[in-house]
Amino acid sequence: MDITEDLRPWANFQAANRFRRAIRKFDGTPIPEADLQELLTEATLAPSSGNLQPYELHWIRDPSLKAKVALACNGQKAAASATDLIVVAASPALGKRTAKAQLAHIETESSLEKNSILYHRKKIKKFEKILGFGSSLLWSPLLFLATLLRPSLSLLPIGPVGSRQWAARNAIFAAQTLMLGAAAKGIDSCPMEGFSAPKVAKILGLSRGTVIPLVIALGYRAQDARIEDRWRLPITDVVISH
Repeated sequence: MDITEDLRPWANFQAANRFRRAIRKFDGTPIPEADLQELLTEATLAPSSGNLQPYELHWIRDPSLKAKVALACNGQKAAASATDLIVVAASPALGKRTAKAQLAHIETESSLEKNSILYHRKKIKKFEKILGFGSSLLWSPLLFLATLLRPSLSLLPIGPVGSRQWAARNAIFAAQTLMLGAAAKGIDSCPMEGFSAPKVAKILGLSRGTVIPLVIALGYRAQDARIEDRWRLPITDVVISH
């Protein structure tokens, strides 16, 4: 469908984007399982660097496990009252796992043209080097010195810290897609950064080297949930035209 002939998708996106708020008190109404499955499916379609999806979305369904994770979220009301919790976990190792799966796919996918296969093969090999030797601790002092001279280099996916930051950034794309998708279904969310990452990682048995950029609380807003007029910087302070 040519969306230029039908402007309703834009109106629908605006409605969902403006409905989405960080809700910190939910009413306990269960979210249909089918809705959550659809949201998680859409989240996996979010863009990622090299299409490597260096993340996992841990859907916390078991009530006792959810209570433990909520407690690790420093007792936040959003976590305690959420119907469901999604823990966003990321690591370079997950990116390397995806690279292997993606390489296997392109080598066996008959619909891909030769140029596409060569492009993807070259791209994957490059990322495997970056996430392999490039994530070595040996690069850390060199990157530190480089960023002293050029701070703009601080986000390079080099060294153990840089590669984990890279993975976390990519995971955020999926998290935002999930929250906007939830809003489109009338489901509320709250992205939380105030939690004990070591405790959550231990509860879920996450492998060493995994970072947790967000825990997302999902549910339906309580009638007395605090919702204030939304404030943002004026667009003139955010958008710089060149």
